Amino acid sequence: MESNILTAVLMPLALGVIMLGMGLSLTIADFKRVIIYPKAVAIGLANQLILLPLVAFGLIQLFGLQTELAVGMMILAACPGGATSNLISNLAKGDTALSITLTAFSSLITVFTIPLIVNFALVRFMPDGEVAQLNVFHTVVSVLVITILPVSIGMLVRSKAQAFALKMENPVKGLSAIFLALIIMAAVLKEKENVLEFFKQAGPVALALNVTMLAIGFYGSRLLKLTERQSATVSIETGIQNGTLGIAVAVTIIGNSEMSIPSAIYSLIMFATAGVVIYIGNRTIKHN
Repeated sequence: MESNILTAVLMPLALGVIMLGMGLSLTIADFKRVIIYPKAVAIGLANQLILLPLVAFGLIQLFGLQTELAVGMMILAACPGGATSNLISNLAKGDTALSITLTAFSSLITVFTIPLIVNFALVRFMPDGEVAQLNVFHTVVSVLVITILPVSIGMLVRSKAQAFALKMENPVKGLSAIFLALIIMAAVLKEKENVLEFFKQAGPVALALNVTMLAIGFYGSRLLKLTERQSATVSIETGIQNGTLGIAVAVTIIGNSEMSIPSAIYSLIMFATAGVVIYIGNRTIKHN
């Protein structure tokens, strides 16, 4: 897809606003909290950074997803977490502090894992070289600029002007929600001629990945003796992906709009399943 104002300017700007909003909610204490929850953080990060891409790859093979859509699904699996998971964890009576900590760490680590996972997917699913592999250094810098930089600015604003940051947090989150909706709409409209066929192919994989990771996140955590609230949070952090970043990587960094479709589909599905998770959490989880 040729570069245009959407891919070159609006998409990175929209993601920047979303990540800025996340930064406004973060403090240095969120990174130090790993000392308080070492086991929960380790389990959550292992689920997000190791298990999620492996399960995504397995489901791609199982459902026979191919070429650009398969790469797009792996891009999504390389982009866990995001500000949305923090909100859902809070609404579902999960451990919000743990959620924020997992989001903070995964956002840092995925800067380096995204190019590795995406290049593996390009080699595996586009073997004829239709799409060139990503330059790892360039990709790391690009992801840093559109994610970590605005998060850092948000954190700096909060540390220097906490009252202002708290006042702006909700308006920025509202703007982020609008941007997210527009990004998903743009991704779908860009491939409007093939969108129904893409939904038929990628939809079942996206749904299976979402439900599988939510279940693994919760029951695996309970098996490893985390509390109900911690387990719910790990489940949400594992099942709620940063679809916005996935779309941005596909459209802005790779320049392939078809690869953005799995992230758009997954984003729609995860909001539906998140409603179920919130309902269950409010009925079953007790604060302790």
